[in-house]
Amino acid sequence: MRILLDEDVPRPVLDLLQHVLRGHEVSHVQMIKWAGKKDLPLYQDARNAGYDVVVTNDNAQMSDPDECRQVKRTGMHRVSYKQYPGLRGLAIAMASLVAAMPDVVAELANADGQRLVSIIGIDPKRQRYEIVDPKREPPRYWPR
Repeated sequence: MRILLDEDVPRPVLDLLQHVLRGHEVSHVQMIKWAGKKDLPLYQDARNAGYDVVVTNDNAQMSDPDECRQVKRTGMHRVSYKQYPGLRGLAIAMASLVAAMPDVVAELANADGQRLVSIIGIDPKRQRYEIVDPKREPPRYWPR
C-alpha cells in the first residue's frame, strides 16, 4: 500500500511510520516536492501517482463541499487525526497516529472500497504514566 502524508502531518512522523509500516511505502509531500500544493489537485495527483491513502490532520477539509467531492472522486482512503496546540499536542498526535496506523493499514488493505478513517487520539486529560518513590513505597522487585 502506498501512503502519502499531507504537509500538515509533522515530518518526524515519516520515519516512525516507515518503521512500523514495513512492507508499505510511506511518503511525505515534502519528500516528493508537493509542499504547498492545494488539496483539490493534491488528491488527484496522489491518485494518479498510485497512492492509496492520504493522511492529514486537516479536519476542516470535509466541511468544504468541493474538497469532499474531490476525496470521494479519487476513491482514495483518507485518514485524519486531531492535533492539539503546542509540543504536548504534537507528541499526543504523533503517538496516536503511529500507534493506530498498523491496524488501520491492515484493515484498509482488505477493504472492498474507499474508507474514511478518523484516528481516536490519546486522551490528553488522562495521565499516561505512574511514578514510584522507591524509598517510600519500594516495588517488590526493588533490592532491599
